[in-house]
Amino acid sequence: MSGYRPTDEAGAGLLFLREEQIRLAQTMMFLAGRDMAEAVSPILEDHGIGRAHYRVLQVLAFSPRIPVSRLQDILGVTKQSLGRTLGEMQERGYLESESCLRDRRQKLLRLSKAGQTVEAELFAAAKHRLMGAYREAGGAAVEGFRRVMWGMLSESSRALVADEGTARKKGRHGA
Repeated sequence: MSGYRPTDEAGAGLLFLREEQIRLAQTMMFLAGRDMAEAVSPILEDHGIGRAHYRVLQVLAFSPRIPVSRLQDILGVTKQSLGRTLGEMQERGYLESESCLRDRRQKLLRLSKAGQTVEAELFAAAKHRLMGAYREAGGAAVEGFRRVMWGMLSESSRALVADEGTARKKGRHGA
């Protein structure tokens, strides 16, 4: 398999749809995910939490006040697995919940101040990695990356990203 070189021009030879290039992209995505996970691992260890907790923190940071059932859908986990994770996070004081006004049986979750603090530490590590990569790649490459990532998202994931963008514009998250 031929390797990627940072000096290669985008679309050089227009052979980016060849199987070897797709396999290279798949490998790079796997390694990037692994490396991002390694970047936050020391922080997770410091707080005595795992990757399941991290995923909940991430989702609640970009989508506060969501029902537990929606969180379960986004994470793609079983009710039992999510219940264990949420229970541990509740014990640590990372979560707050309130009843939904439309349906009192539904609990809406958000991060507590303690949860926001831990999530901010984790985000800072991820942000550092992303900013370095973005600076190295440049604006056009970053836009290309976003387009590729958008193209890989399912319709439900696209809706989640679009909903989040709308919520931020309306100031729902205090941003």
